[in-house]
Amino acid sequence: MSEIADSAAQAASPAIASPRTAGVRLKVEQASFAYAATDRSAPKFTLGPTSFEAQQQELVAILGPNASGKSTLLGLLAGLARPLSGRIEVDGTEVSLLDLRTRAQRIALVQQESELLFPLRVWEYVLQGRYPYGRRLRFESAEDCLLAGNALAQVGADALRDRWMDQLSGGEKQRVILARALAQQPSLLLLDEPTQHLDIGGKVELLRRLRRLADESRYTVLVVTHELNLAAEFCDRIVLLHKGKCLRVGTPAEVYEREMLEEVFEAPLEVEMRAGGRPRVILRGNY
Repeated sequence: MSEIADSAAQAASPAIASPRTAGVRLKVEQASFAYAATDRSAPKFTLGPTSFEAQQQELVAILGPNASGKSTLLGLLAGLARPLSGRIEVDGTEVSLLDLRTRAQRIALVQQESELLFPLRVWEYVLQGRYPYGRRLRFESAEDCLLAGNALAQVGADALRDRWMDQLSGGEKQRVILARALAQQPSLLLLDEPTQHLDIGGKVELLRRLRRLADESRYTVLVVTHELNLAAEFCDRIVLLHKGKCLRVGTPAEVYEREMLEEVFEAPLEVEMRAGGRPRVILRGNY
């Protein structure tokens, strides 16, 4: 497991004890989904009924092993697919009823890989986040430039604006991709395994930055991740998935039970409760 980042997270992250601002941003009610099979057999994969809420200024982690339904759930939240049953609401409106432009203004999705179709400088790339607010074949406005600049500043990437995207390191590129999402001015920010190609320091830095964005800028942030200890350190709520089922939703302390985690991740684990009520997961001996 990539949980060796835990020690760095403990040293780097602030205590998170202040109450979150009331107000439900995301509401998921019994949402399910099934991929169609290529033949007449059963569906390849089914995500069972899933329910949870996320409030303003909350950072929520979607956890689970591979093929548990994490990316499928994130796609439903982003409106890339419609639930087979149930409903998903953002700011009180069902996501499936939003037109593409409005959806892009409310929801920003940062996927695992953001492929570049042609060479771009960082500034041009971040300005693409303003597309939902503009018209085709027009130059960016002064407001677009101001907001794109603010987005770069929020992620600490001001100095990168004239660099080419294909010349950035993994950590730099991840910050710029996040800046483009922030330029959309969304209320809901979704990230699919954003720490995948980062080293330990980069993982901690990114989670700290997401925590700060939620706290200071009132975003609601959902992160698909395999990082159990970083999620426990920085997140308000955990959604635990396994084999297409939502097993539990709650705070890290409520979700991190040893028996359940051992079953889900198929590894001998221990769960320790640290000062402040944050759990830590470690591998047991003889594994």
